[in-house]
Amino acid sequence: MSRASRISEILNQALEPVHLEIENESHMHSVPPNSETHFKVLAVSNKFEGLSRIDRQRFINDLLKDELKSGLHALTQKTLTPQEWEKDSSRFESPDCLGKSGRR
Repeated sequence: MSRASRISEILNQALEPVHLEIENESHMHSVPPNSETHFKVLAVSNKFEGLSRIDRQRFINDLLKDELKSGLHALTQKTLTPQEWEKDSSRFESPDCLGKSGRR
């Protein structure tokens, strides 16, 4: 099973998301072809109600702790409640890679 599939399975089970996007961005970084080291996650869930942005990200990181221990190097996150998603469903852009290759 691919890392993207595992991430999807974990987040779908735990968050019961209204909307979930998972994108492998490894190709934009200094890693071998077909790597699964850099991901972007957009998660919209009622489970984020009452949580600060940092607490939401800690929640996601805790859910994915085994992936982070086994080769997931970078995880860019946007975590929203359904109400926040209604107000801001703009495109989610990752920060530029500061690695050696300069690829983007």
